[in-house]
Amino acid sequence: MIKKTTDLGDINLSLDVVASITGSAATECYGVVGMSSQKVMKDGFYALLKKENYSKGIVVEDGEIGTIINVYIIVGYGIKISEIVYEVQKKVKYVLESTLDIDVEAVNVFVQSIKVMD
Repeated sequence: MIKKTTDLGDINLSLDVVASITGSAATECYGVVGMSSQKVMKDGFYALLKKENYSKGIVVEDGEIGTIINVYIIVGYGIKISEIVYEVQKKVKYVLESTLDIDVEAVNVFVQSIKVMD
């Protein structure tokens, strides 16, 4: 739970809300096929998560100066992975800071798999 205090009262943000917004922002980035679970591997492959399960592919932690976001993604084949990861980091940080007004200390992106696009 992330707590913010304003002059009008307190605001409590659920970590699932942060994870849902993070998942939406990450999947909008070019080259990201979808979100992946951080632990569940079936037959050597990571499954794509549907929109309602984005929180399984995102871990939100409290850092020393802000929030630390760990994002687990599946990327498309043939696209430079370092560029995809950089764009995900930029977009997630921007969206969370502008939408929820929280300080983001780090966005760690873990590429779980590469999927060949048809």
